[in-house]
Amino acid sequence: MDDLQKLKLLSSASLLEAGEDGCRRAAANPDADKGIVVTDARLPNGKVTRLLKSLLSSYCDNNCLYCPFRSARDFRRAAWQPEEFAQMVMHLTDAGLIQGVFLSSGVTNGGVFTQDRLIATAEILRHKLNYRGYLHLKIMPGADFEQVAASMRLADRVSINLEAPNAQRLPALAPQKRFDEQLLTPLKWVDAIRHQQAPTRAWKGHWPSSSTQFVVGGADESDLELLDITQELHQLYGLRRAYYSAFKPLSDTPLEGHSPVPLKRELRLYQADYLIRDYGFSREELVFDKQENLPLEHDPKECWARQHLSDCPVEINHAGLETLLRIPGIGPKSARTILKARQWHTLRDISCLARIGVNTRRAAAYILMDGSRAPQQLSLFTIK
Repeated sequence: MDDLQKLKLLSSASLLEAGEDGCRRAAANPDADKGIVVTDARLPNGKVTRLLKSLLSSYCDNNCLYCPFRSARDFRRAAWQPEEFAQMVMHLTDAGLIQGVFLSSGVTNGGVFTQDRLIATAEILRHKLNYRGYLHLKIMPGADFEQVAASMRLADRVSINLEAPNAQRLPALAPQKRFDEQLLTPLKWVDAIRHQQAPTRAWKGHWPSSSTQFVVGGADESDLELLDITQELHQLYGLRRAYYSAFKPLSDTPLEGHSPVPLKRELRLYQADYLIRDYGFSREELVFDKQENLPLEHDPKECWARQHLSDCPVEINHAGLETLLRIPGIGPKSARTILKARQWHTLRDISCLARIGVNTRRAAAYILMDGSRAPQQLSLFTIK
């Protein structure tokens, strides 16, 4: 196949992985020749960039039970040489079609060999072709410490897919992989390198952010298990983002008969993860059902508020930042705006909250305004 066919095949294949916010909402770039797939991705700094996602190779030694690239699956495969891919990136960048790259790969000849090829590609881009765009590099299962460090010196973000929440669940998805040694330990190395080595060694003078991804429901794990490990990674190892991908069975894989996982479960996990990462909640405070899963009918913040704030509403004029963040409908930005507004006047009218970005429909049941209950808007629809 020619380079364009190869690019189309390997870039579309990589869409199964989430690398930055927005990568799941992929669309064909109308400006690109013959529909090369790029995504509008929100980067760790909040900016949106046009990101090419591609595998370096779709050949893989592993036989993960859910994966479309498993070695036993019969489909058309392709691979780039590092120099080839780097040149392709520069052509697309110079043409104004992309502003960044997410680069992953199937594992061939082991994780160390594959990681060397990913690093070689990044070195050509950075040092030979002077590429200054955004670069997300995957860390392969089994990569060693020095390879993780080398990847971090070249990338804006690195990631390692844990796939499952623990060593007990991983064999149901990837029986050839070792959870602690091959997946979790390299993710911990990322944080160790940030603390042990000077950031001046990184290409922008600061170390890249880190993320991971889970296959939700493929190993029959609970939400509690998933949030246990993500809380640990956020709080102890500086993980910036966890991505949750609801399991979807694929034909010609051992798990093709497994039921698909509802997307609402994926949504609830993201909401719970944000509460832990950005809102001061702990996993122990969240509400779970008897199966240790998050309730699907209401979001996790609403579930917590129903138990703790329904009979003890929060006085909006006195509450501190941490308390305000626990009220449904109030986020970090609107909570800080409330604190500023209180310096000038007492908040008595719920319309004032609406003007500063509070979702008053969600918040009204849980707040007092100058000692009085806020009026609630009745609805024919259940808030979920």
